[in-house]
Order: sequence, then structure tokens, then C-alpha cells
Amino acid sequence: MAKLIIKDLWVQVEGQDILKGVDLTLSDHETLALLGPNGHGKSTLLGTIMGHPKYIVTEGSMTLDGTNLLTMAPDERARAGLFLGMQNPSEVPGVVNSDFLKAAMNTRRVQPLAMFEFYRALDKATKVMKIPLELAHRPLNEGFSGGEKKRNEILQLLLLEPSIALLDEIDSGLDIDALSMVGHAIATLQQKGVGFLVISHYARLYDLVTPNRVAVMIDGKIVVTGGQEIIQKIDRTGYDWIRAEYGISIEKVTPTMNTTSLGVCATKEKTRL
Repeated sequence: MAKLIIKDLWVQVEGQDILKGVDLTLSDHETLALLGPNGHGKSTLLGTIMGHPKYIVTEGSMTLDGTNLLTMAPDERARAGLFLGMQNPSEVPGVVNSDFLKAAMNTRRVQPLAMFEFYRALDKATKVMKIPLELAHRPLNEGFSGGEKKRNEILQLLLLEPSIALLDEIDSGLDIDALSMVGHAIATLQQKGVGFLVISHYARLYDLVTPNRVAVMIDGKIVVTGGQEIIQKIDRTGYDWIRAEYGISIEKVTPTMNTTSLGVCATKEKTRL
């Protein structure tokens, strides 16, 4: 069983504390929804888990199956079974998408994939995501629409089948049909035992992937944990109840937010504890 354990994690960016003592655990076969206003450290947490050099760990620990992640390079973390679906996937001119995908798959194998095995897997995954196969032979994400980039991230996820997948607003910019495909792909991998840490501002994605645990991050700290009732509460009322119940002040900028977004419009990025 794969298990990610984060203890008292403090992270700085350009000398400023962004994460301030995060404690979090996630095992395979689990799906954890990570909620919170924009600018409060959610993406920083995912980038730190994957080893982005921008994020400097000053205190705390992160282990995967007992192995110290802080001593591992990003590629080593990926080989160990972690995957990050990015909020804004980069365009990489000169790197053919299919070559990238095949190389990524081979890094987690003892024997390289035979060409026919790779194309059989690629053909199956592109059909699931309804991605034209010709996109696989173009430079990675170059000229892709926003939705195509996001679907290409899930294509990678399907092909790699990591132990734990971190998804950073993978649903943003997707239309209803594309969102349904993404939700179906995630559900398929959930059934295979992949663990998920999912950031989204929209209840619709969580309706599709059904997290069994929820955590709310405010000002770089996990302040509330629980079940799906937290998602429903934020969807109805925003984050005001956190101030009332936990004494955490979040400056309000709009009177309501229960239409499509889970509270992001109801808060400023600055929080006063």
C-alpha cells in the first residue's frame, strides 16, 4: 500500500512562509479533496510534494512508503509513483507528445515497452479521452487548446497509473462533456486503487469523483477536515462558517458564491488569523 505522510511542513517562496505547518496523510485507494480560497497554499503544497525547486522546505517531513521525499529529485518522485496533473501545463516545442509519453512510461518499467504495446495503450487511452491520435504526434502541448492540454494531462495519468495522483484544478477550462470524460477516467483509476489529492473550486468535479475525505487550507494551514458535508457547506455558504466556528477571519469581497464555485469568489487572498 502506497502512503504519503506529511508532518509539520513549512515552505517558503522568496523568503516568505507560504505553508505553515501542514499535516496530511494520503494512501492509495483514497481520494482527498483539498479546498480553500485562491492564494492560500494549495498549489504550493502539490508543487512541494513533487519537488519543484521554487518551493523551499524549511521545516517538517514528507515520506512516501517510508522513503524521505525531501532527498529525492522530481524524476525520482515520479518513478516512485507520484503524478502531478498541472493547472497550467507547459508547451514544450521540439518534444513529440508520444515520445514524451513513451519515455515516461518506460521510467517505471524494468523492461522498455515494445512499440506495439505502447501504441495499443496509447490508442486505448486516446479513445477514452476522445483525443485525436494526431495530437500524440505533435510537440507536447504546443498549439493545444486549454481543454486539450487538460485532457492530455489525464491521458498521461491513464498511461502511467501512478500510486498517488495530485490534480491541480484539472477541471478548469473544461466544457461539460470534457469534464465528464475526466471524471470517468479518474473514477476508473480509483477502482484500480490509485490515490488522489484533488484541488478544485467546483462541486461538479467532486460529484463525479466522490472524495472520501475533505481538507480545507487557509493561510497555509489545514484548518478543517471531514467528509463530503464540508463540500456541500462551502458550496452553499462559502467560507464564512469557518470564521464563526473556528475563529479564522477571511475578508469577504462578494455577498454570495453558491452558484458554481466553492467559495473562491467569497474571499480575498489575504486571511487574518
